[in-house]
Amino acid sequence: MLFAIFSVISLLIATVNATALTFALQPNEKQCFYIFNTKLNSNVGYYFAVQAGGSFDINYYIKAPNGANIVKADKLTHADYIFTADQIGEYEFCLSNEMSTFAEKIVDFEVKVDDDFKASLPEAPKENPAVEGMQESVKSIEQKINQLLSSLNYYKTRNNRNQSTVKSTENRIFWFSIVDLLLMVGISVFQVLVVKYFFQGSRKQMV
Repeated sequence: MLFAIFSVISLLIATVNATALTFALQPNEKQCFYIFNTKLNSNVGYYFAVQAGGSFDINYYIKAPNGANIVKADKLTHADYIFTADQIGEYEFCLSNEMSTFAEKIVDFEVKVDDDFKASLPEAPKENPAVEGMQESVKSIEQKINQLLSSLNYYKTRNNRNQSTVKSTENRIFWFSIVDLLLMVGISVFQVLVVKYFFQGSRKQMV
């Protein structure tokens, strides 16, 4: 029983890792991803988070196989939702950085059909407490793994954004120091020239 549970956990982790993606979204660029749903009323979960770039925001929309918008939103930093796929066919997920003219965005993206994993579980024989208990344990482990992955994604995003903020602050401090130094040098040179001019004028009056 333990071997079966560990095998199912490994399958869960492999399935989750297979759908995760990190990519760069260039300025004025849109990238779309597709999944093909083969079962009515499947639960489709998706997640994205902008890790770095600009104001950490992008536009996105999801279209059903018939072309209708399931969801559409602008300037979001992250999203983590589940919707019911009530049609069979290809669903389109598009992430857009078209509102940005110079800022590249680094985006984490993940999408999966929850029923893909559940369909691979064997049917429990009727009135078999051991197998039913194992399946309940697997479902509980799946929920905890999903919660753990959500927490890891959240802290990863927070860490990346904090690092980006620190780097941006360091750059601003560096350039402010350079400008401050140049300004001080300029003022010093100006003061020397003014004093020199005054002394030259005094000597002419004495002569």
